[in-house]
Amino acid sequence: MKKTRTLYLPLKGIYFDQIKAGTKHDENRLAKPYWEKRLVGRSYDCLVLTRGYPKGGGVEGETRLTRAYVGYTRKKIVHMHFGPEEVEVFAIDVRQPSP
Repeated sequence: MKKTRTLYLPLKGIYFDQIKAGTKHDENRLAKPYWEKRLVGRSYDCLVLTRGYPKGGGVEGETRLTRAYVGYTRKKIVHMHFGPEEVEVFAIDVRQPSP
């Protein structure tokens, strides 16, 4: 039996709610060695997005969303969460529901 490779992404409530509502299409992580090690050259079967760190792993649709992993792109953005300067991020696609 093949083990499922899952990428877990804990999110701030505002971003979790935007993804759940379908208004946020990717989750950004700074392009630093920590995320490069987890993303570059790796593949995952699914993403698990959580609203913070819910007790017991959360409830699907309320504090946890499971999505198909379709990859990421590297891009430069300016975002209040990262400060006033342009930064390079891994923009992880979170639109595709899990099959």
